[in-house]
Amino acid sequence: MLTVGDKLPSFDLLAVDSDSELAAQPDQAFKRVNQDSFPDKWKVLFFWPKDFTFVCPTEIRGYGDLLEAFNERDTQLIGASTDGEFVHLAWRRDHQDLKGLSFPWLADIKRELASALGILDRREGVALRATFIVDPANLIRHVSVNDHSVGRNPQETLRLLDALQSDELCPCNWHKGEPTIRF
Repeated sequence: MLTVGDKLPSFDLLAVDSDSELAAQPDQAFKRVNQDSFPDKWKVLFFWPKDFTFVCPTEIRGYGDLLEAFNERDTQLIGASTDGEFVHLAWRRDHQDLKGLSFPWLADIKRELASALGILDRREGVALRATFIVDPANLIRHVSVNDHSVGRNPQETLRLLDALQSDELCPCNWHKGEPTIRF
């Protein structure tokens, strides 16, 4: 698995960026996204195992609820799974908690990005529940992986992002605005 200090691998994947009914044709909901699609921005890239599951929508909604906070930190939120773009679109339109979310979901159907990151579950063949915080130079600054049965804490991802963006020594449980460690 790639870790802190490694470069985000190159990728070029279709993403669903909207469930908007304005997209009369399904292909209007899709766009290509790569590692350089969001220049000069931090990125929070989080993978979930499968669409149409039970823990995943709670996390996706949790991240979506913090979208404004991520935007305020000049950070692009990017979701991903090994499901295809049409499955993503159907799930966004079908699941009440996922409607109206406005950040891209990558369709890593060939498992290229999940494999390059080293987060493909060997038994299941799907992505692990992994989170990467990536800086504007596409260097991985944080990685975490949860068991399939345990959801993440998007607030903790935001806290870690704040700490990384501070460029300071941050003590345990530090939050933005609190004193950092000086020596």
